[in-house]
Amino acid sequence: MGTYINVGNAGFWSARNSEYVDKSGLISVVNGTLFTERRFSCVSRSRRFGKSMAAKMLCAYYDQSCDSRSLFADLQIAGDPSFERHLNKYPVIFLDLSDFVTRFKDEEIVRQMDKQLRKDICAAYPDVPLQDDDDLMAYLIRIVAAKQKQFIFIIDEWDAICREFKPGTKAMDEYVNWLRRMFKGGQTMQVFAGVYMTGILPVKKYKTQSAMNNFTEYSMIKAGPLSQYFGFTKDEVRTLAEKHDMDFDELEKWYDGYQIGRQTSMFNPNSVMQAIYNESCESYWASTGAYDTVANYIQMNYDGLKDDVIRMLAGGRCKVNPTKFQNDMSVIYSKDDVLTVLIHLGYLSYDWNKEECYIPNREVAGEMVNAVEANNWQHVVSAIEASAQLLQATLDGDEKAVAEGIDAAHDEHTSILSYNNENSLACVLSIAYYYARNDYVMHRELATGKGFADIVLIPRKNVDSPAIVLELKCDKDADSAINQIHRKNYPAKVAEYADRLLLVGINYDRETKQHTCRIENYSS
Repeated sequence: MGTYINVGNAGFWSARNSEYVDKSGLISVVNGTLFTERRFSCVSRSRRFGKSMAAKMLCAYYDQSCDSRSLFADLQIAGDPSFERHLNKYPVIFLDLSDFVTRFKDEEIVRQMDKQLRKDICAAYPDVPLQDDDDLMAYLIRIVAAKQKQFIFIIDEWDAICREFKPGTKAMDEYVNWLRRMFKGGQTMQVFAGVYMTGILPVKKYKTQSAMNNFTEYSMIKAGPLSQYFGFTKDEVRTLAEKHDMDFDELEKWYDGYQIGRQTSMFNPNSVMQAIYNESCESYWASTGAYDTVANYIQMNYDGLKDDVIRMLAGGRCKVNPTKFQNDMSVIYSKDDVLTVLIHLGYLSYDWNKEECYIPNREVAGEMVNAVEANNWQHVVSAIEASAQLLQATLDGDEKAVAEGIDAAHDEHTSILSYNNENSLACVLSIAYYYARNDYVMHRELATGKGFADIVLIPRKNVDSPAIVLELKCDKDADSAINQIHRKNYPAKVAEYADRLLLVGINYDRETKQHTCRIENYSS
């Protein structure tokens, strides 16, 4: 067993000895690429989304130096036709680049990496002597010629050097050249049966994109057939919740919300497992190490970024064009670049069908608020504080305070919306009631008996608060809004969610630019 070659299956053994959710179907997809033009895969996903776990699993499966049959016998891959064909059949090189970034901060990092890989592989092939002028690729070419056996190369944190060294530096240029030498040379196909790289960022648009354009990319933005392996699905989390007597609704509120490819409901796997281990749903996001980076990106405050953050904190979505991003966290030119970075880091989710991004869940929303506060976006911080007061005033039935709170929200957010109809009023109210999302699920245009309720707040499980129906009017009066709720039979529809209801009618007068409010307690 070596340091970088034939490292064995100990890493995956540890995973199987812990709580493990079966993601072995990934192996079948990778198997389908071996010995084909698509044998080069780059799978990028956010921190704590199982990158390293997948790399360890692939090592255990392919590594010829160990017997991993018992590790996979009860997993999904064991029933796949390709299982026996590739199980423990290859010499595997495993490289975790974060180790080198930690050890070598200077521009010798690539040379040291190549040197140490050669030394370790040489120990595994003593009958194929290392020549003085051999770089790693030259040595591997001679080994394959002698042994007639191709390698599997697995790289974890492939972009660690790219995140540490800026484009144009010696280390970065040498790393790109090393990648080209390894994976774009004329004999690359003869040396590698397959290459699997994983990291945070995709590779396509780094400085010399020709170095890597033969890789098939799977990312938080475009995951393709790997989407189900990027996180935990709803069914997987429900099974875990039942097994460990956890509240699934709480897990869903805190950690669900990611849309990855065609998977519309994906959970952050690390946070789910942390919550189960600690028997508590709370934010485990700060431990990802990305917070300072996110705060710095928000501080850039490109035109409209503040408004977009406010809109997303209120549960809204923002258009984003991820195609312009250069896939380099140090090269940021626009608001679209900032939003795209946040998608890759997991702070936002991306709906590829609508080309929109949004904050996925309560855990991430809390960290976004922390980042906003750290950047002294005082008007945003004030809006969040005012939101808590507005919810309390609503629950207290304080009509005057609610009207004044919405007045203030209107004045604060006129930069976001043209405020001239009931829909724009609903958007501002979504922002104004941001704080309510801690205890409520907010529905816009909820279907009711005879129409749609503008905004409905349904209390989450174990929250002892009434449901709230908000009806909005312009240039009428708050009483007419309340009457409309009764006419359209809204309470009967919403009563299935809660025994107690608050009916809230809000009117905006365009001439006086003031709001009025009526609140009615309703019980079925």
